[in-house]
Amino acid sequence: MSNKKQRTIAKEVTLSGVGLHTGENVTMKFIPAPENHGYAFKRVDLEGEPIIEADANYVVNTQRGTNLEKRGVKIQTSEHVLAALVGLEIDNVLIELDSPEPPIMDGSSKFFVEALEKAGVVEQVADRDVYVVKEVISFKDEATGSEITIIPSDDYQVTTMVDFGTKILGTQNATLERLSDFKTEISSARTFSFLHELEMLLENGLIKGGDLNNAIVYVDKEISDATMKKLEKAFNKKKLSIKPNGILDNLTLHHPNEAARHKLLDVIGDLALIGSRIQGKVIANKPGHFVNTQFAKKLSKIIKFEKRNNVPQYDLNQPPLMDIHKIMEVLPHRPPFLLIDRIIELSDTHVVGMKNVTMNEDFFIGHFPGAPVMPGVLQVEAMAQTGGILVLSTVPDPENYLTFFMKMDNVKFKQKVLPGDTLIFHCSLITPIRRGICHMQAYAYANNKLVCEAELMAQIVKSK
Repeated sequence: MSNKKQRTIAKEVTLSGVGLHTGENVTMKFIPAPENHGYAFKRVDLEGEPIIEADANYVVNTQRGTNLEKRGVKIQTSEHVLAALVGLEIDNVLIELDSPEPPIMDGSSKFFVEALEKAGVVEQVADRDVYVVKEVISFKDEATGSEITIIPSDDYQVTTMVDFGTKILGTQNATLERLSDFKTEISSARTFSFLHELEMLLENGLIKGGDLNNAIVYVDKEISDATMKKLEKAFNKKKLSIKPNGILDNLTLHHPNEAARHKLLDVIGDLALIGSRIQGKVIANKPGHFVNTQFAKKLSKIIKFEKRNNVPQYDLNQPPLMDIHKIMEVLPHRPPFLLIDRIIELSDTHVVGMKNVTMNEDFFIGHFPGAPVMPGVLQVEAMAQTGGILVLSTVPDPENYLTFFMKMDNVKFKQKVLPGDTLIFHCSLITPIRRGICHMQAYAYANNKLVCEAELMAQIVKSK
């Protein structure tokens, strides 16, 4: 799963309908987006056409849908649209709306899936960023007993278990084994509500777009004639009745467990707000937008933290790609200013080097005698020398070149480096090498911790 490329759509595609809660007509466009863009909503009906990224940290409330807000700009009920994008394994799309709410369509993701398939899916150059779950992570809402857990797995899988404690809709389960089944198994599952919720929404004038073609209504109590009349009016139906399976006769179920499948669709849409693909199995017991989005917030925090401290592992017992003799054939530096001992990996776009820090380094004589600490500037220099190997590997006669620093940005020192430490340097290109200029992101690690990071730019120049 990890080696897949990012994907976007081939061309723009437009849908229109009404918002479930606003009842307003809305036009929505899916627009191709560049690599690493992710999902974002753009409100073209507002001044400046503000954009809200689909990010768990913008969730403001989860009453009847997952609602996002950024600097006062709102998007309501984002989950069905996001579920369609995840379900089709599309990574980068801009969703343009002329209203705060996407069209409800039939209350499922089916029409969004169809529109996206019509637009066509294209592969991009960058690799997809997949978060691989290594340990059990869970979140429980003590008030409702709702709980979401994710466990390691070879694929992204989701199981939902719902129990509404009503006679009419008891316990139901649904499982998605692989995303490629989303379209056929899950995308057409429609939103549902119970009569008791509907009555309250009707009283408060809250379901404006709910003609009954987009919601399954489970009748969990006796209906008075007055309520039935209100429903008929709200849903533009001359006559409504209750079917033997306890559902208003506005529509027919697509699946006996359609409610559990729709909850699964919601989980996929809400977890899209994590902002990263996931490899792991989600088990959601009594999911709802609140618990889904709280879990998404928790997981996105964990992912950010792990990325920051993402220490690559190398087997230092293996013979190195370049030992000190080979390094000295390429780099002009010499002891005491040659600050790398080995090169472990080298490709067109990255390099990994190593240095053993010992007490007999010249700089320890003067850098805090009695409390030896490796100077931060020399850590940066060592990263630059490692990067020098990368850039010099692009010329046939590296011995005739010198490497000069052009700039350093975002340099941060995280931990002290002491005698006895083994430093690992990882440098990767931010942009391709042009005219001998190398722009790279560099990290230094010791003791399984990030000790230093910097954006470095250097240029190679002929020495003779």
